[in-house]
Amino acid sequence: MASFIFLFFFISVCVTHLSLSSSEIVLPLTHSLSETQFNHTHQLLKSSSVRSTTRFRSHYHHGHLHHRRQISLPLSPGSDYTLSCSLGSDPVQTISLYMDTGSDLVWFPCAPFECILCEGKYDSSTAATTPNVSSSVSVPCNSPVCSAVHSSLPSSDLCAVSRCPLESIEISECSSFACPSFYYAYADGSLIARLYRDSISIPMSSPSLHLKNFTFGCAHTALGEPIGIAGFGRGTLSLPAQLSNLSPHLVNSFSYCLISHSFDVQRIHRPSPLILGRYSLDDKKGKQSVNGEEEFQYTSMLNNPKYKYFYCVGLEAVSVGGSRIPTPERLKKVNRNGDGGMVVDSGTTFTMLPARLYELVVSEFDRRVGRIYERARETEDQTGLGLCYYTDNSVDKAIPLKVPKVAFHFVGNASVVLPTRNYFFGFTNGGDGVGRKRKVGCLMLMNGGDDAESGGPMATLGNYQQQGFEVIYDLEKGRVGFARKQCATLWDSLNRGR
Repeated sequence: MASFIFLFFFISVCVTHLSLSSSEIVLPLTHSLSETQFNHTHQLLKSSSVRSTTRFRSHYHHGHLHHRRQISLPLSPGSDYTLSCSLGSDPVQTISLYMDTGSDLVWFPCAPFECILCEGKYDSSTAATTPNVSSSVSVPCNSPVCSAVHSSLPSSDLCAVSRCPLESIEISECSSFACPSFYYAYADGSLIARLYRDSISIPMSSPSLHLKNFTFGCAHTALGEPIGIAGFGRGTLSLPAQLSNLSPHLVNSFSYCLISHSFDVQRIHRPSPLILGRYSLDDKKGKQSVNGEEEFQYTSMLNNPKYKYFYCVGLEAVSVGGSRIPTPERLKKVNRNGDGGMVVDSGTTFTMLPARLYELVVSEFDRRVGRIYERARETEDQTGLGLCYYTDNSVDKAIPLKVPKVAFHFVGNASVVLPTRNYFFGFTNGGDGVGRKRKVGCLMLMNGGDDAESGGPMATLGNYQQQGFEVIYDLEKGRVGFARKQCATLWDSLNRGR
């Protein structure tokens, strides 16, 4: 970051039982930047763009392999959001997890832990703080959740792998044989883990949440990823799904409001609120609904038969200024093979668009902006972004920095107009001993590749474009909603008087 990087958030948790009368619970999502890895902004942007592209292409287009489960993990340092939880009760062990709507499991490193190729991400001196699961209970091989984590393999097969005797398999008496280890692979890393159950506590403003018999993955070995995941996807092992066993009304919907960071450590002051359940706020005139129809732009979730844990929506068009660019039909719906649609993903940094649509958007953007600013092709090479300009060298010096509005139009007449900072990032490049300092600005949308050569979802809506919006996942009505919000103010309002 000035240098920038990873996000670690640890807080102590006072564990009490959840009051089931609560209409919502509010969790703090933290985004922090450190000064340990990147010396210049363009280096951070390069890392973010490369890893966003790798995640999109390897995860969304390869799907499930035999005995290999493709998952999505937050891949970009400096652009993702974490929450904390505590494992067990004696002693309480605090864990920091990425919040990820693109995966369906809660997992984290466990002692003893070895992280391969994790230089710069993992300090072996912190191994003493890695959670120990010696007091946790192993999930048996004949449990439905064991089948779930092994891509729905039959429990008889899994118990055979666990060396349960045939006669015990036949009469379903294999509860003393643990679920076999599972292998998860993702864009540039992988892990081997086992399933356990234990009590888990999640910090919030009020009340505190305590879940018994919570199922999680414990990884003793990982490649390239030392941080755990709180999966919020549509799956039986996700955090919302397991929370529903305790209090169903809390998981009819959840939302988050990501505080804008723009890769700037100085902008991070408050947590981003993650809200489970429905809520309302008090104003001077009394109660005012903040998740009502009038404030949110809703679009329906698309069922994906192959990628069942994704939140897919249909994208009809992208507007650049006054020009509306229609999307291909496959981006508006999902077919029976799981191909098409756009994934709303809190764990991917930048929005990825299919190649042809991306080229049309870039062409229209450049037609309008290229008349004013000179292309910064060197910065494009340095960052991996497709369209950058020198904003301190406009053709007409009297024209203030101005770029056309960009909007996404979703199926169902839901239009989301992005704030400029959500798609055009300005920073000072140079001053690194190579060239003079220049003010530059880059379009923060990315090319997801040729959609004709790939299956799976065609696009992903990244967390950078979601900043400054409350994004609500209405599971009861099967829809996703977007509303512009002051996320720091929303956090303060939700916690006032608690």
